[in-house]
Amino acid sequence: MLAWEQAQLDRVVADLFGFHALQMGMPLLKSLRANRMPHRWVGSQEVVPGHTDLVLDPTALPFPEQSLDLVVLPHTLELSQDPHATLREVHRVLVPEGKLVVCGFNPASLWGLRQRRAHWGQRLGFNSGFLPQAGEFIGYWRLRDWMNLLDMQIQGGRFGCYRPAVESGRWLERFAWMDAAGDRWWPIFGAVYLLVATKRVHGMRLIQPGWRAARSSGVAAVTSVGSGRVASDE
Repeated sequence: MLAWEQAQLDRVVADLFGFHALQMGMPLLKSLRANRMPHRWVGSQEVVPGHTDLVLDPTALPFPEQSLDLVVLPHTLELSQDPHATLREVHRVLVPEGKLVVCGFNPASLWGLRQRRAHWGQRLGFNSGFLPQAGEFIGYWRLRDWMNLLDMQIQGGRFGCYRPAVESGRWLERFAWMDAAGDRWWPIFGAVYLLVATKRVHGMRLIQPGWRAARSSGVAAVTSVGSGRVASDE
């Protein structure tokens, strides 16, 4: 799973430009290593030696409004106590046209089914889970709805990791065919997904160079008396 996510993140962030980028959560995953922005930070709610630049609260980021060009949330929302507040805070610090990249577990997958079974077993006193017990999986389409409410336009998304979660390396290899088949035949059932969104601001327009307007405003059309033609007085 980590290998798939790292490859997808490297592909997505490589062509995103700006000045300030933040990875929030899961510092062992190098979400920004392929990005070329001059200022890049990795933040987490706790210190991870050698991996963490900032200790921060995802619902109260220490950045001014509209100051970040890119924010990456690798499994941050599903582990947050208030994912809605986290998304609103990310929206606040992103510049107009800033990018948000989210990685999450898909509840509509074999992994999601096993995780639900683990929750049921936990209530009965058993512990059969292999993914974090804290938080809640957020479905891909549910997350898209949250993004739309914040005027975050979805730019793309992808699912991956279709193999069942088995401990044996031998059986993992036997199920390798499912990753190739999953992308083609049942793409929405991947264990994890990656989503890319852009912050849109209504009423914003790009300022075009003014040299053409300045040049044209200096030309006045004057009608020549008796000639019937238009002369230009520059």
